[in-house]
Amino acid sequence: MPIFEYQCVHCGHITSFLEKAGSQEIHVCAKCNSKDTKKIFSTFSVEGGASSSGDGFSCPTGTCSFSG
Repeated sequence: MPIFEYQCVHCGHITSFLEKAGSQEIHVCAKCNSKDTKKIFSTFSVEGGASSSGDGFSCPTGTCSFSG
C-alpha cells in the first residue's frame, strides 16, 4: 500500500498515512485533531541497483557486455 500525505487545513501540519489508493477514509490531524485535511502532492524515492561507477549499469558477475 502506498503512503499518502495529508495537510491539515486548520494548522498546516502534514501527516503521512498508509492506505489503499482511492480510499475515502477521513483522516485526523495528529497535531490539532482536526478532521479538515487535504491530500497533498508528495515526492517519492526509488532505490535501485545502479553501479558505483556511475555508468547506469550494474553487472553482478563483472562480465556483462554493457560494461565499457
